[in-house]
Amino acid sequence: MVEAGHSAPMSDEDRILTIPNAITLVRLLLLPVFVYLLFGQDDRFAAGWLLVGIGSTDWVDGYLARRLNQVSNVGKILDPVADRLLFFVGVGSILIDGSVPTWIAILVLVREVSIAVATLALAAAGARRIDVTWIGKTATFLLMGVFPGFLLSQSDTSFADVYGFLAWAAAIPGLVLSYYSLALYVPLGRTALAEGRADRAALAAEAARTSPSTDG
Repeated sequence: MVEAGHSAPMSDEDRILTIPNAITLVRLLLLPVFVYLLFGQDDRFAAGWLLVGIGSTDWVDGYLARRLNQVSNVGKILDPVADRLLFFVGVGSILIDGSVPTWIAILVLVREVSIAVATLALAAAGARRIDVTWIGKTATFLLMGVFPGFLLSQSDTSFADVYGFLAWAAAIPGLVLSYYSLALYVPLGRTALAEGRADRAALAAEAARTSPSTDG
């Protein structure tokens, strides 16, 4: 029992300072470095490999969170935010640089904007949080390799053609899976909204049941 005057102890999921959250934060802090390398130093090779490093560590924070039992509410928000920023900054920068086909970049950005808007709208409507599906994770993994690949294909390296081939090989399945996962958000969103409303109704009923009567 919690004594009067003392706050309840913080649960594990309320933690902020965790190893997975630190890794996610480092990924975010490296994005400005990527932009500097690409535009400030005009070094597509270094920028491309840095983006590979940022993208390839996407699974590390989630794996460590489960492995070390450090899943946190902050991490559940911070990780997808990092993924969205990685796409917006990375894809936008490479699009401006002209290293990626415009239609591929636009399709990816449209999908990311749609996910972001839908997530905010559902949260505002009181829906439960939707967990990322394995299809969405797979699409994200593929697309995180596509854009560095296109960037590296335009760099001064003898393997430029190989990078370009690999980028195209991952682009089509990545786009197909990304839009399939977007379509899955429709039923998932409806379910999350219904569950969120049910939760609020249950809380309201419980509050009404336990509140003291005002009758004389």
